[in-house]
Amino acid sequence: MKTCTPLTTRLIAASFCFLWLNPLSAQLLTGNWYAKLPFPDDSSRVVLQIVDQGGAFEASISNIDKKEAAWAVDELGLSNGQLSLRMVAGGMTYLGTIDESSSYLSGNLTKNGQNYPLRFQRKKIDAPIGSEEWFKERLIKRETLITMRDGVRLFTSYYIPKDASKKYPILLHRTPYNAEPSLEGYNVGILDNLTHLIEAGYIVAIQDVRGRQQSEGFFEDVRPHKPIKKGPKDADESTDTYDAIEWLVKNVPNNNGRVGVLGVSYPGFYSTMALIDAHPALKAVSPQAPVTDWFIGDDFHHNGAFFMMDAFSFFSGFGVPRPVPTRAEKEWGFKWPNEDNYQFFLDLGPVRNVKTKYFADSIRFWNEVVMHPNYDDYWKARNPRPHLKNIKPAVLTVGGWFDAEDCFGPLRVYEAIEKQNPDSTTSNRLVMGPWSHGQWAKNDGASLGNIHFGAKTSEYYRKIELEFFEYHLKNKGEFKLAEATIFLTGSNEWRNFEAWPPKNTEKKSLYFQPAGGLSFEAPSDTMPNYEEYMSDPNKPVPYAEDVHQKRTIEYMTDDQRFAARRPDVMVYQTTVLEEDITLTGPLTADLWVSTTGTDADYVVKLIDVFPDTLKSYPKNEKEVPMAGYQMLVRGEVLRGRFRNSFETPEPFVPGEVTEVKFELPDVAHTFKKGHRIMIQVQNSWFPLVDRNPQKFVDIYHCGPEDFQKAIHRIYQDKGRASKVEVMVLK
Repeated sequence: MKTCTPLTTRLIAASFCFLWLNPLSAQLLTGNWYAKLPFPDDSSRVVLQIVDQGGAFEASISNIDKKEAAWAVDELGLSNGQLSLRMVAGGMTYLGTIDESSSYLSGNLTKNGQNYPLRFQRKKIDAPIGSEEWFKERLIKRETLITMRDGVRLFTSYYIPKDASKKYPILLHRTPYNAEPSLEGYNVGILDNLTHLIEAGYIVAIQDVRGRQQSEGFFEDVRPHKPIKKGPKDADESTDTYDAIEWLVKNVPNNNGRVGVLGVSYPGFYSTMALIDAHPALKAVSPQAPVTDWFIGDDFHHNGAFFMMDAFSFFSGFGVPRPVPTRAEKEWGFKWPNEDNYQFFLDLGPVRNVKTKYFADSIRFWNEVVMHPNYDDYWKARNPRPHLKNIKPAVLTVGGWFDAEDCFGPLRVYEAIEKQNPDSTTSNRLVMGPWSHGQWAKNDGASLGNIHFGAKTSEYYRKIELEFFEYHLKNKGEFKLAEATIFLTGSNEWRNFEAWPPKNTEKKSLYFQPAGGLSFEAPSDTMPNYEEYMSDPNKPVPYAEDVHQKRTIEYMTDDQRFAARRPDVMVYQTTVLEEDITLTGPLTADLWVSTTGTDADYVVKLIDVFPDTLKSYPKNEKEVPMAGYQMLVRGEVLRGRFRNSFETPEPFVPGEVTEVKFELPDVAHTFKKGHRIMIQVQNSWFPLVDRNPQKFVDIYHCGPEDFQKAIHRIYQDKGRASKVEVMVLK
């Protein structure tokens, strides 16, 4: 017989005739049967619907979660309580037994010769946690425009628990990324990060910041704070947050008058800004991976070196102007001509070619970046740290040790609050886990790339986050969180500290030694001793080994053996460790160098070298051998012209021995017994960092003729002992 629709088929017996059932059999079989697909890569919900069409029967199967057909049923039979299905297109068959109460249908699904247990049930299966259906079962969505003190209206949505018998605190999330792409739909992308809080009972408000998506006004990247207001209508991100909270507590039904603010990355910046001159109802704030200083250490510059790949990728989409408020999502991202980012940026040539070949004058922030190559007032005004004083709300700052974008931000926000608020009444806590950018909100945090952490670290963190907001916004439970809750990588353990960096440490130095050695003992040779090599900006050191289009998140723990084998990468390593050594806190690279050029970048990497005999480490998807693995623990770059001042760059004198000293972001890592500690030094990290022409010129506007080879020396004798200063945990 012909099928009724692509999703329906006549119900036939094994003899392929119509299946006619007596009333009792029909009652057992007809209706809806629910199940979850049993495949390793698909556990979405499906419903098998069997309908009595006057004695003849029709069946249909659909995927509830994907809103599409799971498969088409071609044959169906019932014999002695056993139901059989055959799906020709999917190469699947199913044989199941109906229980006496007709509540369950239990059996096995065979697909391509592989058997999977599959049980259907009469009861509808609950929506998956974090799905739009799950949120709609619990929350009512409302939208509004909130008027700021200067008359500009900011689009805001808010989600209220359906249970109106209680009062709830408000969690405010301010974003430049589109608060509500759909009128009817829910913003699952943001709500999914908050499922543990929504289950506990919270109102969630999401706001487009000034000048983005549906909000009015002019958008400015990392808008500077105005410590001195010119009048009552003078606005910045802090006043916008204040005005939003004022409206929310007065107008949102069933709120308890307490507000929390949280967000990751750019929303983390807006969370930080909420702390300044905070609204009295704001009781708890969690800046997570907060954008903090775009010249010194976050996102687009590290110690003055331009992270061109990230800046280009981000602003080619984010930086496109939005002429009028709109809900519509604009097309995001750049249409890459190939999938090899190393070759793309090498072919691009000098930074100035970005405008001539791609952006023209369409990306305002890119134009501003290239007009401010030094740490001038433009960049200083966008640093919120000087304003983090007199903080009233409780603060929980969160970051990841392997955050490729904003590892600097959380450490320095915590530090600024700690130093500038000596009053013991300020509750200031820090959590640092083994995560990539926002990983604690995205997955279970059990691994990153080839490196495993021995537990689902994100689940551990979510309990902390819930405890923080429950205590400060509901007066519920006890708040026992340590000053600093830190995950030690290497040993894979959570540790609590009374301060960060920890006080119980000893300052030591890892000295570069002749023949690639590395030791806590200073060199004693008074004769000149150095490593000499050539760096060619037209053949820069890649930041990762494989070929790919977009910057990976895994490079922060990648194997560095590929780099160690290059002649323009200097390698220093200890002998095999006889005991565990744990490093905590910031690192300081103190290099004595010379160059034949007048400018240079210096990249320093701290690496954990696994034993050559390692056999028991968990497997990884790329089947990278873990014996001898050189795990990147921390890497950082300094643009050499800024070695003495970020405000006033200065050239190198060719051939003159010069000290280059700079700080690397904190670590918390245990180098296990049997491992080695390695330091690598190089002068390019491409295309993560734009190429330094090794000539003291305006890098943003120089031409290809300015790029030159240079001979570099790294000194390691008694009078010029290159080293990395570390803090060893006692």
